[in-house]
Amino acid sequence: MRTKPLLPLAALAALPATAQQQPNVIIIMADDMGYGDVSAYGQTSVSTPNIDRLAHEGVCFTDGHATSATSTPSRYGLFTGMYPWKNADAKILPGDAPLLISPTQFTMPRMFQQAGYHTAAIGKWHLGMGYGKIDWNKPITPAGNAIGFDYTCLIAATVDRVPTVYVEDGRVVGLDPNDPIYVDYNENFPGEPTALTDPEKVEMQWCHGHQGTIVNGIPRIGYMKGGQQARWKDDEMAQYFLDRIDHFLQQNQGPFFLYYGLHEPHVPRTPMTRFAGSTPLGPRGDVIAEADWCVGELVKMLRKRHLLDNTLIIFSSDNGPVLDDGYDDGARESQHLHDPNGGLRGGKYSLFDAGTRVPFFIYWKGHVKPVVNNSLVSQQDLLASLARLIGQDIPEGLDSEEMLDVFLGKRLGGRKQMVVEASGRLAYRSGHYALVPPYQGPQTNETDNELGVVDHYALYDLSADASQQTDIADQHPDLVARLKAEFLATVGTYYSPDTEQETLK
Repeated sequence: MRTKPLLPLAALAALPATAQQQPNVIIIMADDMGYGDVSAYGQTSVSTPNIDRLAHEGVCFTDGHATSATSTPSRYGLFTGMYPWKNADAKILPGDAPLLISPTQFTMPRMFQQAGYHTAAIGKWHLGMGYGKIDWNKPITPAGNAIGFDYTCLIAATVDRVPTVYVEDGRVVGLDPNDPIYVDYNENFPGEPTALTDPEKVEMQWCHGHQGTIVNGIPRIGYMKGGQQARWKDDEMAQYFLDRIDHFLQQNQGPFFLYYGLHEPHVPRTPMTRFAGSTPLGPRGDVIAEADWCVGELVKMLRKRHLLDNTLIIFSSDNGPVLDDGYDDGARESQHLHDPNGGLRGGKYSLFDAGTRVPFFIYWKGHVKPVVNNSLVSQQDLLASLARLIGQDIPEGLDSEEMLDVFLGKRLGGRKQMVVEASGRLAYRSGHYALVPPYQGPQTNETDNELGVVDHYALYDLSADASQQTDIADQHPDLVARLKAEFLATVGTYYSPDTEQETLK
């Protein structure tokens, strides 16, 4: 596929030098932030003024989707422009998993590199590192740099998984060679405290799936030994990554591409002191306020360096929300005050709409006018669209659709159809209709989120029933038959109605 520059070459030649500079691009990806977690969509229980500004002064999508209802496959779809369900390994990864994206694969950051951009990935990663069992005490190759990032400073997986260290350009930050790190996801190391062996050392109580190594009073998934000096402080993580972004901006005035992976509001929720107790929703509300502050601090950095006018900012989330995801932090008790789904059904891990419908805003000061777009759009289409923006080619065969004018608010519209994924299960969106195929397995999981497991092809009209309370399949058999045929033609052998819900932890 041949993409085209946003402006014809003759028009570019007529512009002053400052106007010819390629725009900087920043993607801010929140972690487990739901459609109802930002006040731009109408909730009033926690304020998100900095995120709201991107929505109110940019393009606000009310039907914007991640490609998956869980983190690893969602980010895979973002960076590769491919449906994650086409890669059998694109599922929730442990902290010591090998790099999921091949160093030879076409990716969004590599595309920006080829266009002469400085590229960086800072924050939450969860796409694996290395080729197999990682030796954390040596340079890790391939790291995130191998898929197109000049600079990386990352957490390998999630905040609740070991190893609890920062990895900068493939090296653990602050590692004492006399205190080497060892990680195992099957067996604990002799003498290392866990939530089961040393419960008196636990300061944040776990309720499922988080009974491994205790770090900073918080039990994690997996087992870790050593690296005491390198272990992060949970309540300092937000500031740490902002400092790394500030350093990157000092070194690279443009053009640059920055992927900023927020760790909020994923568990464990440990807000910095200034936000602890700042909302009526407990730690989950507090870290949403912290995430909003992080967005505001990034915008301040850009404005201070006179970069804001030439920087396209995309804000979204990797999947839908979850309240109790392994720690007893009071999130369930606050649900009567706040609906993170924003009236939608499901949430993280679910094929119902709240699994993948997420906050989705595009802001570019002076270039994008405020627009509310109610059409269906997907994060995986950012790759093809940004390719057109910077005048780059992309290979044939990607699932990414070019819709730059939609993302820049120049026209309304979006995708006609889309397949969404949740832990190996697939569903289909066609316009305002949602088709959920039959699957085996439990209706809900330990998080209490409905998984979207039904025993027949269920059909919902989201234009009349956004909360998916009424299955209209029996009333519209012809429509079900047509959408079923479209779905099966799209997914082919990737769909199996016998799929059981996978272990989520």
